[in-house]
Amino acid sequence: MQPVKDDGQPRSGCAINAAIEVLGDRWSLIVLRDIVFGDRRHFRELHRANEEGIATNILSARLKDLVADGLLTRDHPGPGRPVTYSLTEAAIQLVPVLAELGWWGLRHRPTTEALRVRAEILHDGGRPMWEDLMAELRAQHLGVDIGGLETSVRDQLAQAAAELADRRLD
Repeated sequence: MQPVKDDGQPRSGCAINAAIEVLGDRWSLIVLRDIVFGDRRHFRELHRANEEGIATNILSARLKDLVADGLLTRDHPGPGRPVTYSLTEAAIQLVPVLAELGWWGLRHRPTTEALRVRAEILHDGGRPMWEDLMAELRAQHLGVDIGGLETSVRDQLAQAAAELADRRLD
């Protein structure tokens, strides 16, 4: 994780610096992305399904840091049961940041068609879609009652990826 002063406070009062000190390493946003969009909540799922090939020691350190920084919570299920990580409200509020980072990456960096579909859909859906996704995440991770959404945003993203895969097979 990025260095902070010994008292746990950011090195300066700059809001961007404060965010970078928590999120600015190579892996933290990737781990959060996999929880937000991939619904991966256990260490094994996060490690095995990670497209970038995160090492187990790095994943373990990032999960520990994200819990310490208040972006994840960790349950204690007892011996022999996997730990489940849940997003906090602070992490859920990163959805617009993740959507905008994805859109920036799509426009300015090489991407594959299969992995760019999420960025395109989130961009096209804009703030209303991001708000719906955040509501879904609040229900799943925080237990907030959101009533019934017509269609899950994660289902829409998964369906678009499946349709793309089907087109590639044709």
